[in-house]
Amino acid sequence: MDYIWTTLQNLAGQTAFANLYWGNFVMIAVACFFLVLAIKFGFEPLLLVPISFGMLLANMFPGIIAEGGLFHFFYMLDEWSILPSLIFLGVGAMTDFGPLIANPKSFLLGAAAQFGIYSAYFFAILMGFGDKAAAAISIIGGADGPTSIFLAGKLGMGGTLMGPIAVAAYSYMALVPVIQPPVMKLLTTEKERKIKMEQLRPVSKLERILFPVVVTIVVVLILPTTAPLVGMLMLGNLFRESGVVKQLTETASNALMYIVVILLGTSVGATTTAQSFLNLDTLKIVALGLIAFIIGTAAGVLFGKLMCLATHGKVNPLIGSAGVSAVPMAARVSQKVGSEADPTNFLLMHAMGPNVAGVIGTAVAAGTFMAIFGVF
Repeated sequence: MDYIWTTLQNLAGQTAFANLYWGNFVMIAVACFFLVLAIKFGFEPLLLVPISFGMLLANMFPGIIAEGGLFHFFYMLDEWSILPSLIFLGVGAMTDFGPLIANPKSFLLGAAAQFGIYSAYFFAILMGFGDKAAAAISIIGGADGPTSIFLAGKLGMGGTLMGPIAVAAYSYMALVPVIQPPVMKLLTTEKERKIKMEQLRPVSKLERILFPVVVTIVVVLILPTTAPLVGMLMLGNLFRESGVVKQLTETASNALMYIVVILLGTSVGATTTAQSFLNLDTLKIVALGLIAFIIGTAAGVLFGKLMCLATHGKVNPLIGSAGVSAVPMAARVSQKVGSEADPTNFLLMHAMGPNVAGVIGTAVAAGTFMAIFGVF
């Protein structure tokens, strides 16, 4: 009888209920909330489903990412910046850079939206974070999850801040349609939102092929630290535009991209245990990310208003909000807000220029921080 009782006690002691505390149940509830957002409301399901499921697993079995386990090796691919770089390869293979090539002024809107990143850096320092931690947190303002993970890993934040930074960045990417419109409407008049822009000029095949090559040469010569991100982004786009490697384009933009998203999402979610997530620093990171994202959106719209003034009403300021790095969600939001003012207004392709420029701009911002801190 004693043997049976001891056995039952041992089995009970091995259940999750015996090893969890209230914080784990809070994080399980958060994971379920993210699943509802992804599945019921369609908020970036490709990102939130694997992240929230990884979060669910981590808070029922906190040792899931312990050294030697499967998730530990997935997570090391994040820390070594392998998965974020492969994501950029897939993004490049999926993205049409034509609108940016046709309207190079879009680079200015993409650059303006990066103001949120640099402002968040100083806010983070004021909140008590160190230089490197502040830099890693500030990239959330670009609404770019892979770049946030890339920089956090490079700056040695993998063991402490990467989980909260990644979850915050991906959450804000998913909430672009919720956060941006109020800021856009607040800063623009109805008349400005109704502005119709001229059709973009056709872009030749030669321009499309030269663009990724030229951008890589110029950006990497100036900031070699951007090579992993900008280089892979442009390589993926060169696959797409060259037209001679269709198999590589299909692999990079489909099978490889989705495999990497699964590995990256679940491993990031597995770092969000209650012990590492439910603390004051995490709340600060979430708040800083939101502030940075709002400032970046506002800066893009305000610069769009300036361009509208300089061109005598030929630029709709709404496309400036797409200067954050969330491709193509931010461009779709510009289209949606514009069409609400005038259903015949089509801004999507115009907004894709700043949107693509924002991807490059966020990668350059990450490379700048790495150069400042002497990290390669």
